Amino acid sequence: SSSTERSQLGYPETWLRGYRQSIFGMGCCCSCFSRKSGGGVSETEMTTKGSGKGKDDAQNLTISRKMSAPKVNHTDGTKVSGAGLALVGVPIEQDAAYWEWHIQQTGGAGSGPDAPRIEDDESNAPKFGVATKKDGNFYKALASHAADGDATPEEDGTALMRSILVEDGDTVGVAVQQSDLPMVQFLLNGEPLHDLAINRFRGAVYPSIYIREGFVATGVFDEDNWQELSPHARFGPLIAARGII
Repeated sequence: SSSTERSQLGYPETWLRGYRQSIFGMGCCCSCFSRKSGGGVSETEMTTKGSGKGKDDAQNLTISRKMSAPKVNHTDGTKVSGAGLALVGVPIEQDAAYWEWHIQQTGGAGSGPDAPRIEDDESNAPKFGVATKKDGNFYKALASHAADGDATPEEDGTALMRSILVEDGDTVGVAVQQSDLPMVQFLLNGEPLHDLAINRFRGAVYPSIYIREGFVATGVFDEDNWQELSPHARFGPLIAARGII
């Protein structure tokens, strides 16, 4: 991308060089402190996860099997298929973060030239956004709700997610800010989807996707592999807190 494009989005001409030096070249390691329930103070190391450096970092930037639906298949860390809710095992703790989902559409009933196109059916569209922490008990309760009829977004864990009509080769960007007014923004192939923005949310949230049959989605958290620019320079790669005491 040109320096003109970055300047229009709020990126100074020297931003990329300085950002890489400070974040990736030097490891982006700082310490913050959080209170334990017993009144003590635990030190937490903030480590850049988007760089993909280090075995622990690579393991953290993956779909969490424990927090994802039983019918979700995931390979290569962040590639998901099947059907259901899938959460990345890293909560969003920074003020602003951006990541992408790269979409592949597989063969099936919706792939023929005369067949109904799956990407035109919103009920079959994947959902993108964030979700609160989930576990096996949540999915057991969800299965019970499903037996009685379709679950509401609050019940199926997608209240902070939006359906986006996608097709093979599309890129869905998700930008989350937590300072000032918490907001989740969505982009499709670099174009903002303003009508889908979520303006308020509370509590710890995780990057998430509700995958549908007929699609494969790969979560991309390393900015070197992003297909599009984030909405603004402040939206950087995902950072995770890791306790060291």
